[in-house]
Amino acid sequence: MGRIYDVLNGLEGNGLVRSQAASRPKKYIGVEPDTALDRLVEARKRELEQQAERYEAVATDLVDDLEPSSPVEGQFWTAAVGPDETVELLIERISAANEEIRYVAGLPSAPVDLDVVGQRMLEAFHSALERGVSVSILIDPALVETVPHGLLEAYATRLGGHERYAIRTSTSIDGTFTLVDDGEVCIEVPNPLDSGEALAVIDLKDASFATDVRTVFEEQWRDSTPLDFEAEISPS
Repeated sequence: MGRIYDVLNGLEGNGLVRSQAASRPKKYIGVEPDTALDRLVEARKRELEQQAERYEAVATDLVDDLEPSSPVEGQFWTAAVGPDETVELLIERISAANEEIRYVAGLPSAPVDLDVVGQRMLEAFHSALERGVSVSILIDPALVETVPHGLLEAYATRLGGHERYAIRTSTSIDGTFTLVDDGEVCIEVPNPLDSGEALAVIDLKDASFATDVRTVFEEQWRDSTPLDFEAEISPS
């Protein structure tokens, strides 16, 4: 009987039953179903809010613990294999940029969905520009011909008005890579058995190597041609 009364007292504490304290033994009666349901929902909301607050507190502590107190010296690299994983890694690194992104794109690998990946890259570049990051894109002219016109138009509309954004084309591009903040390079690695298919993306943090990559980028940029979006999206 003691356990039953404990349960009933718990229900009473949650406003789901009422009691007649003067009676012996104590009598209980349930509240109306609609009222009980509303009170259950409110109680559950409070529990979830408290749980969310606890998770946020834990996440904040983890960020403080994991954030390095000083920049990482020397080399550090990681890699992603597979089309979905490589895109996720690239988007992650673009989202981590604080100052400048230099993106170089050759012809797309066979399994890549240009429309889907292009939209995700567009959102990442737009977010970078909005937080004050400069974005320079250098692409193979042949790549422009394969991109859906709707995507080209979206790039022109969403990014074209930013003073920190520029896009150019170059026929001397050989490969695809992204230079992030002059200290980190994401390099697409082709499949050795099929050069038209991407095998992986390697993310390398190495200041010396990044300087060499920047030199190559600047040489190609000087010899490149501004992309005329209006000419590309206009009907032939």
